Amino acid sequence: MKKNLNDTLTIALPKGRILKEAATLFRAAGVDFSEILQDERKLIFENIAEGLRFMVIRSQDVPTYVEYGAADMGIAGKDVLMEQQKDLYEPLDLKIGACRMMVAEPRELVQKDNPRHWTHIRVATKYPNITLKYFLDKGIQVEIIKLYGSIELAPLLGLSERIVDLVQTGETLRKNGLVEVETITDISSKLVCNRASLKTKPKRVKDLVERLTKAVATVGAK
Repeated sequence: MKKNLNDTLTIALPKGRILKEAATLFRAAGVDFSEILQDERKLIFENIAEGLRFMVIRSQDVPTYVEYGAADMGIAGKDVLMEQQKDLYEPLDLKIGACRMMVAEPRELVQKDNPRHWTHIRVATKYPNITLKYFLDKGIQVEIIKLYGSIELAPLLGLSERIVDLVQTGETLRKNGLVEVETITDISSKLVCNRASLKTKPKRVKDLVERLTKAVATVGAK
């Protein structure tokens, strides 16, 4: 049955690996997701039968689109949500995009280093807000160098002593002579919702949350 256009749910999805994992959940929830995976250049997809509109954007932009109401709901990693601190409702942990945020340093430094003795350190990261809070909470003064990619290069070229970054398998760290020394937090992707949409489209939001909750349980049980 075709939904009322005013009742359409717009959902912001992140590009990349998370998109493919999200597709598995939406399929398990009975939502046709096939077109999204077939065309990587198209940014907006309509599922008229379900009354759903999907937009595919950079993961860092998902919380902004949802907070300002351009999207009713979205999928965002815990790392992005912690870093940006947007005013969003987080009804569900989707259990996808699993990784961890950690502190790493060169292997040769580990042999003579003890994190308990840190008082002032220099760290390169894509996550300055998370990094600052983590070290200040531990009473450690931190100089942060903001980078946008290839964080592992920073200690190798003397830009910083340590890095804070996401790790899935740790293979990239090993290949660049780095070792994990502290885990800041485990990361997964969350379903987030615009707070106004909770009031204007409560039934639609509740229905999708319930369907995805069941899908998470089903996929996780396999």
